[in-house]
Amino acid sequence: MEPVTLTTDRLLMRAVGPQDADAVYEAAQDPDIQRWTTIPSPYLHEHARSFTDQLVPEGWRNGSMFTWGLFLPEGEELVGMLGLTMRSMSEAEIGFWAAKEHRGNGYIAEAVLTASRWAFVHLSIDRVEWRAQAGNTPSRAVAEHTGFTIEGTLRSALLHQGVRRDCWVGSLLPSDLGLPSTAPYLPSRPQPT
Repeated sequence: MEPVTLTTDRLLMRAVGPQDADAVYEAAQDPDIQRWTTIPSPYLHEHARSFTDQLVPEGWRNGSMFTWGLFLPEGEELVGMLGLTMRSMSEAEIGFWAAKEHRGNGYIAEAVLTASRWAFVHLSIDRVEWRAQAGNTPSRAVAEHTGFTIEGTLRSALLHQGVRRDCWVGSLLPSDLGLPSTAPYLPSRPQPT
């Protein structure tokens, strides 16, 4: 698949390329990004180049991972990153980070909803799963704000910097955004009406 560009009221969401390697490198120097995400630590220039020049284009090409840089449209300043990694034909896992100077502005929430809606409509998936290391309250706040149902804590479900860690997990379904599913959903408990 060719990379898809999306927009929100305040963001341009596009695939990053070689021209963005320096901006990705600079943002990823933030200790919080290295603490809570699975990017290499320390994060080197070659990691940014590999990400922008190889991993992102290959993910789009083979349909395994759809990654967007989140930019302010005025000057294409990098606000954050968001990716959807396909886990099966009908499920994707979402991951994201925000550049330190752009946190707290709601940009990531906008991008999460936009990317999820795109995935439900254009990829015909029926579940977007969010996972974050237990304790990552900013990520959880984004998930809750955008309508994810927090489903619990998975023990030893993440490997981060050589250590197994617990993670929170949640999901967003097409019906949460008023969209139809590709298959009927029969919940295990009655849903509120």
